[in-house]
This record gives sequence, structure tokens and C-alpha cells, in this order.
Amino acid sequence: MKAFFLKTKDRVQRLFQRKPNRFIKRLGEQSVIVVQGTEALIAYMAKPNKKNAARVRSLEKDADEVRRILIDELNRTFVTPIDREDLFGLSRAIDDVLDYAYSTTNEMDILNVSPNDHLRAMAALLHNSAEEIQLAIERLEHHPNVAGDHAIRIKSIENRMETLYAEALAHLFDEPKDLKDVIMMFKLREIYRHMFHAVGSAEQAANIIGDIVIKFY
Repeated sequence: MKAFFLKTKDRVQRLFQRKPNRFIKRLGEQSVIVVQGTEALIAYMAKPNKKNAARVRSLEKDADEVRRILIDELNRTFVTPIDREDLFGLSRAIDDVLDYAYSTTNEMDILNVSPNDHLRAMAALLHNSAEEIQLAIERLEHHPNVAGDHAIRIKSIENRMETLYAEALAHLFDEPKDLKDVIMMFKLREIYRHMFHAVGSAEQAANIIGDIVIKFY
């Protein structure tokens, strides 16, 4: 009788146990690739060659594929544990981070722009924000308040990026000596914008994570 009771209790517990959120799993896979991609970006800033640029591009494609799978699963799921708009928006924001990382290396390669101290510092901040996204998503389901803390850290990183971006732009206008300097000034300004928007996308992801924590946890 006792064995029957224990078996019945176990079945009831399994019945009401929350199933793993496969959408959070997909977002986690996406965020891991973004962390790897920002690491590749840092490697490119240290050694700007075709191999390191190709690494960023390859990871960007991998992240796109995970996002396609997530969207396909969203389209085939009638009821989602989190609003589908939040899941879609969070996935898009995470994807944008790596898209901007790729566009940075791609344009630096095409425009023949060499990394400088400002770009290396921006890449480090972007990598920090990618790590915080990954940590937030890993903790979202079972430790939502901790996930919220990581989202707040991303906003702090974005504030630091704003300061760095302004300093980098100001430095561009430090008395260009000739036409060549002016042309490089415009090239660098576009590259800086990519990096600035990359961290801005990370902040957008942080905002959505904060909304999810408030609404569902």
C-alpha cells in the first residue's frame, strides 16, 4: 500500500512539474553563439586578418540558424509559456548584437580600417554585454530576479559605451591634417556607429528580459 502511495505521489509530481521551456533553451543557444562571436570580434581587433573576420561571419550564420529554428517553433506552437512577442523580440535583439559585430569586421576589412584603442575598448564592452545576456537567459526560468540583475548590468555597460562613443567621435575631429585624414574620419565614424548600435541592441535585449521577469515570474 505504501509503495502504491509513493508511486502515485511520484506520478502526480511529474504531472504538475513545470516542463523545461524550449524557447528559453533556444535563446540560450543563441546567446552562447553571440558570446563566441564577440570573442571572435575581440580576436579580430587584436589581429585584423581574413581568418578572424571569417570566424565572426561563420558564427553570425550559426546564430541566424538558431533564430530560424526558434521562429519556426513559435509558428508551430499555439500557446507559449512567455508572450510570443517577447520571445521574438528578445531573439531579434540578441541576433542584432552579432549582426552589428559582423558588419563591423566586414566594413573594416572592405574599407581598410585598422583597429584602434577606441574600437578595442568598444569590442570589450560588447563582449561584456553578450556575457551578461547569456547569464540572464540561463537564470531566467529558475532565478528570474538574478536574471533581472544581469539585465541591469547590461544597461550599465551601455552607459559606459555612450561615454566611450562620444570620446571616440570627439577624437575624430582633432584637427585632421589632410584629405586622407578626413576620409578616414568618415570611415571610422561609421564603424563606431556599428559598435554603438551593437551595445544598444544588447540593452534592448536587457529591457525585454526585464519585462519578461515582471510579467511571468
